[in-house]
This record gives sequence, C-alpha cells and structure tokens, in this order.
Amino acid sequence: MAGVQRTSGCALTIRLLGRTEIRRLAKELEFRPRKSLGQNFVHDANTVRRIVSASGVNRHDHVLEVGPGLGSLTLALLDRGATVSAVEIDPVLAGRLPQTVAEHSHSESQRFTVLNRDVLSVGPADLAAEPTAVVANLPYNVAVPAILHLLAEFPSLRTLTVMVQAEVAERLAAEPGGKEYGVPSVKVRFYGQVRRHGTVSPTVFWPIPRVYSGLVRIDRHANPPWPTDATFRQNVFSLIDTAFAQRRKTSRNAFIEWAGSGNESASRLLAASIDPARRGETLTVDEFVRLYPRSGDVGNAGPRGRGLSQRRAAAS
Repeated sequence: MAGVQRTSGCALTIRLLGRTEIRRLAKELEFRPRKSLGQNFVHDANTVRRIVSASGVNRHDHVLEVGPGLGSLTLALLDRGATVSAVEIDPVLAGRLPQTVAEHSHSESQRFTVLNRDVLSVGPADLAAEPTAVVANLPYNVAVPAILHLLAEFPSLRTLTVMVQAEVAERLAAEPGGKEYGVPSVKVRFYGQVRRHGTVSPTVFWPIPRVYSGLVRIDRHANPPWPTDATFRQNVFSLIDTAFAQRRKTSRNAFIEWAGSGNESASRLLAASIDPARRGETLTVDEFVRLYPRSGDVGNAGPRGRGLSQRRAAAS
C-alpha cells in the first residue's frame, strides 16, 4: 500500500492506493485505460494528499468528485472526513469503486456514493444533498466543459479544485492580454477567483501521460458583484464568445454584428468605459459585464435588467 494517513482527532486510518495495487486492480478487472476517456490514474499518495490539502475540504463538506477512476483521490477525500459523491462514466470502474472503499476503510463507505454517468448530464436532482466542493482529476477533452457545467448547475459549490493538463491550467488562470487568455479564462472568472497551485509530474500517473498537469483552484464569489441568473450569464457569455471569435480585431469591429454598426459598437463600448480600439482579448470579465446592459434589447434596465433576446441567449 502507499501508506496510511491519520485523520485529525481520530484514530481511524484509510489505506491509500499505490502503484502496485492500482496495477493489481486493473488486472483483476481486465481493464485497459482508454485514451479517449483520458484515463490516467494517480498512484502517488503524496500527490493525492497535496490535491486534497489544496482543496481545503473537511468533514463539513459534500464533495463532488469527477472521474474517480480506481479510487486514489476518493480515499484521500474520505480520509479528510468529507462526504463524497463520485461521478464515473466507465461502468467497470464505477462498479468496483464501492468495494475498493470498503476494503480500504471502515465505516467510510456510508459517506460514499457513485453515479455511473457522464458529468455533463449530472444536475442537482441526481445528488442526495447539495455539494459544497468539487475535487477532480479531469481529462483534457472534458475539463473546461465540465468545470463550466458544474459551476452553472450547482450554485452551492464554494470551491473547485481540479487537476488538468498543464495547458488547460494555464488557460484557466491566464490574465487579460496574454496569448493563453481566452474564453475559458473569462467565463471561469465570472464565477470567482482562479489560482494556480503548481504543476504535477507525469510520473505520478499510470499510464504515464506525455504532458505535465496543473492544479487549479476556483473560489466562487461569496457575494457576487453582478447577477448570476441564467439569462444574465448566458448573454454575458455570448459577448465573450463574440469578442474571442475574432480576438485580434479591435473591440469596435468585433462587436459590429452585435451592435448593428461600427458607430453603434463604438458608442456602446464608450458607454461602458471601454476604449473601442482595444482588442477583445484584453477585456476583463468586469468589462464584459459592464458592456452587456448597453445592448439595445436591455435599454436602461441596468446590469440587473433582464437579458437579450432568446436568440442571443441560445447562441451563448
């Protein structure tokens, strides 16, 4: 085993998975990791402890874990006293997880449930209680859609701590104007603050990926500085998509279709205190939020006015 970890104020320990046991489990299940699902499993106990420590979860949290795989991170989360709802798309892995938890702990299985689902189809009705945190090792192809889906579907989430491909981590945490700054950077900041928590070596995974990973934590705004209802969010997101569809254009030109003409585009940007000559890739989420009420459909309703037309909402 990869050793044990003692929970604070409790004699109970949970045995964490190591490289040998992960390979044994895979052999038992006749399981071959699928590249299409991004199945690279963490086998290093120090790494899973680092992830859980960065998340800050404790026994008061209900954690939504995405892609638990063979259970390495799951066991470390349970060891912190948290309740864990795991979402696993692979039916073989989902079927084995409860047994793994039971084998490595005592009564902790009472705090664990697993859903054999695609995370993009999971909503509040699928869970027995509202989750307060997400902790996950996310594959490259689903990372950004999963993060945005969970933030939208679960307002109860206070934090999301995710291990993603280093390139994705850079995009999520990028600052305005940089080459990595893009749609994910802005949309995630609509919900809260984003911080990097270092890189993770490929050697802690089985099989070993060809890229480094990065650890990112998102802390949702405790008191959002703008409306967070679906209509407002969808329409702000539509403006973000428009700006980055032609990111090298000036904002004036990027928003011509939205505004109806170049002069109207410039007028709306100036009304939002944005220089029309700036490129869309330099705008902050605050500026997109300021720009949205300048839409002709919103009129003078202000930032808490209702949204753009249904056509624009559907395009976001």
